[in-house]
Amino acid sequence: MSKKVFWLMPSALLIGAVLLYPALRTFALSFYRVDFRTSFHSEFAGLHNFARLAVDSRFRSSLWTTILFTATTVSIEFVAGLVLALSVDTWARARGAIRTILLIPWTLPTAVIAVLWAWIFNDQYGILDSLLVRSGILAAPISWLGNPGAAFWALIIADAWKTTPFVFVILLAGLQAIPDDLYEAMEIDGGGSWAKFRLITWPFLARFIFVALVFRIIQAFSIFDLVYVMTGGGPGGTTETLSVYAYQTMMRYLDFSYGATLATATVMVLAVVAVALYWLLLGRNEELI
Repeated sequence: MSKKVFWLMPSALLIGAVLLYPALRTFALSFYRVDFRTSFHSEFAGLHNFARLAVDSRFRSSLWTTILFTATTVSIEFVAGLVLALSVDTWARARGAIRTILLIPWTLPTAVIAVLWAWIFNDQYGILDSLLVRSGILAAPISWLGNPGAAFWALIIADAWKTTPFVFVILLAGLQAIPDDLYEAMEIDGGGSWAKFRLITWPFLARFIFVALVFRIIQAFSIFDLVYVMTGGGPGGTTETLSVYAYQTMMRYLDFSYGATLATATVMVLAVVAVALYWLLLGRNEELI
């Protein structure tokens, strides 16, 4: 056994114990029927739990909410992060200070952010309603977290505020890795700003965009703490995501096998999305990877 393998073994064992074993155990549990409310007996159920997904209206509702939340928040974060990265990349002197300031929301725990935004959106003592009423925009306070549509957008605003800096940092690193000689050559050939972005910036930035989008889609699709703290999946289950539904299934209803099936289905959907993103962003630019 080489020295490299010897030094890697502790990390491999730790990753296997913390990540790999729980993942495999959850996947295996999705093929069984376990009822901890009456007994600890389990029996092999095959694809019964997956067939149950097809007729579960709550699953379809939470899946649609998760997809809509992920698509909306990741789109906002990507556009905002790209605009910030393109802007800050031109400010050589203040680049470090701006990057540090913008990273502050990302460094805060999500649960703390959720409590903060829950206070902001509170209809009785929240600062948002107070400012809107005092400025005359609203005649009376609005129950942001008690209204289905408003609660959904409140979650999106809170999530985008926290995670846009992550996309910004990834894309800024990609912009700084592009050689200046390419832009100078484009200027000599008479290319404008749009030609530079389309022919140089976007192709070289594709791999960084792929990393940022994959990480953000995985995190947004599996969002739990922000939703659980701010709305708890309400009002009326309109903001319930797959992660919240799986948690409620396991911890409240003690249906561990079906909760494991929900988690497995989530991973399968994310795997398909990751492959699609790879083909769209990197499949045609493999020479740049």
